[in-house]
Amino acid sequence: MATTAPQGTLRQRSVAGSKKNKDGASSDVELDKLVKAANQRPKAVSENDHRIAFFIITILAFITRFWGISHPNEVVFDEVHFGKFASYYLEKTYFFDVHPPFGKLLFAFVGWLVGFDGHFHFENIGDSYIANKVPYVAFRSLPALLGALTVSVVYLIMWESGYSLPACILAAGLVLLDNAHIGQTRLILLDATLVFAMACSLLCYIKFYKLRHEPFSRKWWKWLILTGFALSCDISTKYVGLFAFITIGSAVVIELWDLLDIKRPGGALTLAQFGKHFAARAFGLIFLPFLFYLFWFQVHFTILTRSGPGDDFMTPEFQETLSDNIMLSNAITIDYYDTISIKHKETKAYLHSHPERYPLRYDDGRVSSQGQQVTGYPFNDTNNYWQILPAGADDKQLNRHIKNHDLIRLRHVVTDTILLSHDVASPYFPTNQEFTTVSLADAYGDRAADTLFEVRIEHGKPNQEWKTISGHFKLIHNPSKVAMWTHTKPLPEWAFKQQEINGNKQIAPSSNVWLVEDISSLPADHPRRAKVAKKVKTLPFLRKWFELQRSMFWHNNQLTASHPYASLPYSWPFLLRGVSFWTQNNTRQQIYFLGNPIGWWIASSVLAIYAGIILADQFSLRRGMDALDHRSRSRLYNSTGFFFLAWATHYFPFYVMGRQLFLHHYLPAHLASALVTGALVEFIFSQDAVEHEVAHQAAKAGKSQTPKHHLTARERFAGQSLLGSWVATGVILTLVAAGWYFFLPLTYGYPGLTVEQVIRRKWLGYDLHFAK
Repeated sequence: MATTAPQGTLRQRSVAGSKKNKDGASSDVELDKLVKAANQRPKAVSENDHRIAFFIITILAFITRFWGISHPNEVVFDEVHFGKFASYYLEKTYFFDVHPPFGKLLFAFVGWLVGFDGHFHFENIGDSYIANKVPYVAFRSLPALLGALTVSVVYLIMWESGYSLPACILAAGLVLLDNAHIGQTRLILLDATLVFAMACSLLCYIKFYKLRHEPFSRKWWKWLILTGFALSCDISTKYVGLFAFITIGSAVVIELWDLLDIKRPGGALTLAQFGKHFAARAFGLIFLPFLFYLFWFQVHFTILTRSGPGDDFMTPEFQETLSDNIMLSNAITIDYYDTISIKHKETKAYLHSHPERYPLRYDDGRVSSQGQQVTGYPFNDTNNYWQILPAGADDKQLNRHIKNHDLIRLRHVVTDTILLSHDVASPYFPTNQEFTTVSLADAYGDRAADTLFEVRIEHGKPNQEWKTISGHFKLIHNPSKVAMWTHTKPLPEWAFKQQEINGNKQIAPSSNVWLVEDISSLPADHPRRAKVAKKVKTLPFLRKWFELQRSMFWHNNQLTASHPYASLPYSWPFLLRGVSFWTQNNTRQQIYFLGNPIGWWIASSVLAIYAGIILADQFSLRRGMDALDHRSRSRLYNSTGFFFLAWATHYFPFYVMGRQLFLHHYLPAHLASALVTGALVEFIFSQDAVEHEVAHQAAKAGKSQTPKHHLTARERFAGQSLLGSWVATGVILTLVAAGWYFFLPLTYGYPGLTVEQVIRRKWLGYDLHFAK
């Protein structure tokens, strides 16, 4: 951002048009004055000063992230997840997680480097690392390293954007001394990788944009591809990395729109040239990142070859690609007249029935059939047993396998009734059909059609045999074509709080999938139970990838349960609450995830100030008053505006998410707010040197072309006093440093705090732990 030429008063714009000297004398005189003033100015801050400041900031970042990293020497908060996943990688055991694999693969790589064999599975918060001989410091060093480098990248973003030394120090200092960034980068968590990749994507794009006057050069291609790689690492760590694509993508769209302008300063592009620009950006920022994204999943599948806890999330076909798979070895072909127990894949409830009836009227006044209740029950019980009968009443043939798309009947063994669905609304869903049972006489009489169900095996082939455990299926009511379905909302007391079973008209969803857990009528020593060694199969990579993607997205969207430390997005900029990571009563120590309140409040205030300045400038322009020169406005809208865009795209999307949200989701947006703060403090307290106004005036007068290089801070502030910026930076960072030090015991987990000391840190009623 640059203020140019002597300012001080608003320049009134002529609405009718400005007066011009016919021979251009007035323009020449003004240019001469500006050039003379520019030449009289002393030199600005040297690049060496920036290098020294960058070195000091980097050293401090490493100190704040690595100091006392071995404490506590036990499992903390979500280390139970991401440490466990690293162990599974090292054991080659298949697991499932809603996040992409890149960040977890980095932890596994660290474990492999230090010789960890994955024997410790991080089962419980508080488990000792020392007693279990876990190289936890090495694991924690990875996020600490990335967290320290993030501070350096923030400084480089400001430096490459041409900001002054105090602006660079301020932006980097807000991240350097932020307790949330420090706390999240000292533990085995993914956010350090996420934030570092996001910051790198901003830096690489800025480097790329600065080369816009050298399109298709080697450096131009290098920074375009590096931007795409950083974006890929971002989204390959967590799916919220998509927000960085929105940030960069928005900037690219604006850039392409400018290139399309026939009146652009560098000359008009032909449509063929524009197409080349568009294709290059699509290749570097969409196609290549997608290939990198796929690559990490290929590594994921290549490593995880053994059956493990993630099997249940995948289809039987997928599980057949894993060695030692229990499901495949225990699968038994199902015959007619077998008695089976049927289990819902997602909720784990068994298909169940008992003699009790549906009430005549439900709470909303609707009338039921008063038929026998069919429910979902979470425990093994004889009321879960159903015998499979053929569709034909006279079909008594035994030892005949059931195949895909066969029509069957299900007899409830205990009550000797037949499963039925009909056009009566279910208890909770007026649009779904009721499931009940009827007597054998009715089932083979007037209600025969309503008791027929089709076994539709998931991804099944024609004539494929139906098997226990591996034969995931949907039970489709033959006349009405609804799928048997259940959900977790319990029925009222009249159904003993069991799950509702009903007919879902939407057949496609995976929530309609069931499996046969066992054949209870088959003796343990029966030949059909004999285990035969089976060869591990293969599936095409893309099929495995698509299946895993669907499962990840579905389960991610199911993370809607309440959590004691969950928070809503509106509270994040104001730091209204944190998250308790770890406590130890005997030492009164605790780790409480919380940002630096002073730094967060200052950054949030500056965001509001920036929005106010933009609105005020637009208002003044509408009223014909120009409060800013050309370069100041350009920098305020483009450079600072890019940082503000990064904040907005990493913050506002959370308002439309239905899943659990926590304070750490704001860390990328907080980094962007630190960039806005550094830029705006410079805008308010500094002025650009006059030579830039010389260039602008010369271009307007037709004397010269606008310089085709990015202006450095030295060029922009040649001879200008930065005292105002230095004072503002000093005051802000002093306050921020005080806040960092005050909350330091909650970030590093030591020293322990007395009750009085804890109370003094409950600024906004933070739910801190009081050791007894």
